[in-house]
Amino acid sequence: MSNPLLQHHLLPPFSKISPADIEPAVDQLLADNRAAISTLLGELTAPDWNSLVAPLEQMNDRLAQAWSPVSHMNGVVNSDELRDAYNACLPKLSQYWTELGQNAALYQAFQAIRDSADFAALSQPQQKTIEDQLRDFKLSGIALPEAEQKRFGELKQRLSELSTRFSENVLDATGGWQKLLSDVTELAGLPPMALAAAKQMAEAKELDGWLITLDFPSYLAVMTHAENRDLRREVYEAFSTRASDQGPHAGQWDNSEVMTEILTLRQELAALLGFAHYGEYSLATKMAETPDQVVGFLTDLAEKSRAVAQRDYDALAAYAQTQGLADPQAWDLTFYGEKLKEEKYSVSQEALRPYFPMPQVLSGLFEVAGRLFDIQVQEVAEFDSWHADARLFEISREGEVIARFFLDAYARDKKRGGAWMDDCRVRRRLDDGSIQLPVAYLVCNFSAPVGDDPALLNHNEVTTLFHEFGHGLHHMLTRIDVADVSGINGVPWDAVELPSQFLENWCWEPEALALIAGHYQTGEPLPQAMLDKMLAAKNYQSGMMMARQLEFSLFDYCLHMEYVAGETEVQAVLQRIRDQVAVVQAPAFNRFQHGFSHIFAGGYAAGYYSYKWAEVLSADAFSLFEEQGIFNPQTGAAFRQSVLEQGGSRAPMALFTEFRGRAPQVDALLRHSGISA
Repeated sequence: MSNPLLQHHLLPPFSKISPADIEPAVDQLLADNRAAISTLLGELTAPDWNSLVAPLEQMNDRLAQAWSPVSHMNGVVNSDELRDAYNACLPKLSQYWTELGQNAALYQAFQAIRDSADFAALSQPQQKTIEDQLRDFKLSGIALPEAEQKRFGELKQRLSELSTRFSENVLDATGGWQKLLSDVTELAGLPPMALAAAKQMAEAKELDGWLITLDFPSYLAVMTHAENRDLRREVYEAFSTRASDQGPHAGQWDNSEVMTEILTLRQELAALLGFAHYGEYSLATKMAETPDQVVGFLTDLAEKSRAVAQRDYDALAAYAQTQGLADPQAWDLTFYGEKLKEEKYSVSQEALRPYFPMPQVLSGLFEVAGRLFDIQVQEVAEFDSWHADARLFEISREGEVIARFFLDAYARDKKRGGAWMDDCRVRRRLDDGSIQLPVAYLVCNFSAPVGDDPALLNHNEVTTLFHEFGHGLHHMLTRIDVADVSGINGVPWDAVELPSQFLENWCWEPEALALIAGHYQTGEPLPQAMLDKMLAAKNYQSGMMMARQLEFSLFDYCLHMEYVAGETEVQAVLQRIRDQVAVVQAPAFNRFQHGFSHIFAGGYAAGYYSYKWAEVLSADAFSLFEEQGIFNPQTGAAFRQSVLEQGGSRAPMALFTEFRGRAPQVDALLRHSGISA
């Protein structure tokens, strides 16, 4: 029987992929690519785009089309067999990419194209691809002596394995804790939907009662609504000590040594390439230019928002005292924060849920994107899927399909937590001149539908969906035909959050909310009184939220800037940053860093600051819509053409300035956050 991963498919044949197919397919593709590259380089006399770069792009795309569904399924329908096959391939892929990055003949061929008279005749995306490749050769150790090149390859391979182990430990620790309650009064305060979900979760595991887990919807419902303080503390401790040396599973799935080894090897890798530290190495491919610029940017924001954050906390602590709690702890903050918000604004996330049923939110999201960017979104009924929750959509403009995306929206067992967008297919021009359309994966972890009712989202979840769709649009609306700079490819990491954070703004606009919201039973719009209260509460605790994000960002960057193997204690760095910027101190057992997958298992190492950096860009970009109308078609077209369609083909600062008519300014972010300069 032929291997589905070695056949060409318009979309991945998920149901036909078995773990047994994975390693043979990867072995075959890597062997094919190595042989083809060797032949290619042996026959080259005067390398140019068509004789070198185009064939390489085709090879790498074939490999990506096989690996993409494997990597995706490993995140959303994890199993022991799939995990073993995935992990077996990681070192092979890492070795292949390192080999490519250290292939002297390949490097010289790219340099020859750059130095040739024909370089000027190449398109802007083609030129950018060549420039990026030459930079990446240097970052892959092309200039290192042979022994150091070998060590570089070993480091990359080991780091790839460690980041996967970190992620698996978090997944296993999340799934490894649960609490079954037989008396529903212990869950007093939980909204009916959360209770129904807990009941449904217990029934799914053939248990009698109500099941609380560490999947985010379940965790958040308890932290926000459970009147039982002991239960809140127990769930908080289990969640905040996942994969660590503390808590109910102390030492099991512990990421302590994994983190230490990751940090040690990252510093060694940076030093090999001549960088002072990993923080400096990270900036070689980003918008920000120096470590001082990053730390200065974050510190400045922290200073500007500190007083507002302190005011937020003081109000919360004072309110808790009126409720008889003199000394609120970490497991009390979300609960009393929500109570205070309800008292102050008479609105809660739970009260909003009935007005944000998933079908209405999706149709509203598509309508917003349609008005802004002149696109239409339609669901595809028949397709090959990895799970019953998955859905497929097509994006069209002027009657022509230009992209597709999968949506997997609900939390479940064996699915990685969080929300993300990834690419399934990249837009590129094929040999016959036709265009391969971009395809994206959009993944969230919302509460699933209960019974016959649709999934009901709170407003935070609506914002998350818009955020991920913004990433998706960046990938799918690209007009660039060169794979390495098409869609999100080649976009500096601290600019990649611009479209996602930008699209979130429409979740707060009355004109857009009229499209997004509608009661799941009656279809009635969000009542004006609720809308007014929701908008009034927009910046509730925004100072505390800003401080929290800056704490994460500074911890990440300072850790990667200062780390010395055998000397630096991760917990000590985190504590120092908390002392500097946090207005709320975490309990001694808190091990946030052990589950900080963004920087230890994602792409955000020494780059978590990107969220705040890009938020400056997104707030400033949106301010033009505030001036010209939030559905102004000309402004929408300008953003689409200057930012979304350009992918990584040009520097993001040039694209932003082209759209905004000037360099970015921080004022809009401070205004949108309720923190005045």
